[in-house]
Amino acid sequence: MDASPKGRQVFFERRELDRLLRLYGRMVAAGEWRDYAMDGLSDAAVFSVFRRASERPLYRIEKRPALARKQGAWAVIGEGEMVLRRGHELEQVLRFFEKGRFTVVD
Repeated sequence: MDASPKGRQVFFERRELDRLLRLYGRMVAAGEWRDYAMDGLSDAAVFSVFRRASERPLYRIEKRPALARKQGAWAVIGEGEMVLRRGHELEQVLRFFEKGRFTVVD
């Protein structure tokens, strides 16, 4: 799937959204995340997670179909726009959030 036609938006498929929301629920239960936002843009679908709703996102999980054949359609982007993980499969990219991989520091 290449870049979407003019006027169309990229968004998550049902199974992708289900996986993202399961991760979100687990992180909320652990007290790490408190809010999320989803955006369907012309070139990307973005799932942002927040510690507090009034802050900038802690992480953005992006789906960019135009990059699917190159570096991978999926990416985890941290604060400061740093790409923390990139890949071709959502599951592969979400391994970044496995227990013990990171800690949140205030």
